[in-house]
Amino acid sequence: MGFSVNLSVTRCLAVPLRRTRISEGLRSFFHLFPTMKKIFTLILLSMITFNAIHAEITWNLSDDGTLTISGTDMPNYSTNNQPWKSQKGAIQKVVIENGVTNIGRYAFYACNNLIAVAIPSSVTNIGDRAFRGCSGLTSITIPNSVTSIGENAFKDCSGLTSISIGVVFKYIKEQFNDCTNITSVTLFDGVTSIREEAFYNCSSLTSVTIPNSVTSIGEYAFYGCSGLTSITIPNSVTSIEAFAFRN
Repeated sequence: MGFSVNLSVTRCLAVPLRRTRISEGLRSFFHLFPTMKKIFTLILLSMITFNAIHAEITWNLSDDGTLTISGTDMPNYSTNNQPWKSQKGAIQKVVIENGVTNIGRYAFYACNNLIAVAIPSSVTNIGDRAFRGCSGLTSITIPNSVTSIGENAFKDCSGLTSISIGVVFKYIKEQFNDCTNITSVTLFDGVTSIREEAFYNCSSLTSVTIPNSVTSIGEYAFYGCSGLTSITIPNSVTSIEAFAFRN
């Protein structure tokens, strides 16, 4: 009899103990639920944002280091959110397929091992700093379809040795500054202004062809071009700003 009483008491004590543990667990869960909800929401928004940014292009990096990009309008990026950012060091060649109209801002920023780029005639714009810091890039052909090149697009491309710009955009501004190994620059008819710091510190530059369409040369345009010993400026140029040719 005493055994039964003791057992009953034990069971009675055990039930409230379990309920207490369960209720504490539930309270903890519901206490954490708002935080968990916020975390899941942020993850979902990040996924949606990433897909939205990269929705209009597809890309593939092959074993030989060729990055092939297809689609329509490449979006603009920051210095570290390109979809291929974790594989920058493996990129040696970029092939942009026909149909892509824009090379986004910072697209190939600091791809130091990039040595060749193929740009199709569908491209009309090269964004700001698109190729900045691509020190391994030795040459590039810009098709006639390109009507706009952003600021510092090729800044610090120290491996570039020559540039031929067959484009119809109206001005050049800071696109090729600090390209220290460029030796010659040819600008085709249609360029109306060589603006500030266009070829700033291109210290190896020895030859520049300026077309008759150019009417002004901005400040610091050829500043630090210590290898430039002579230049022919056409009669069409009516304005040369301060320090345009200072070494």
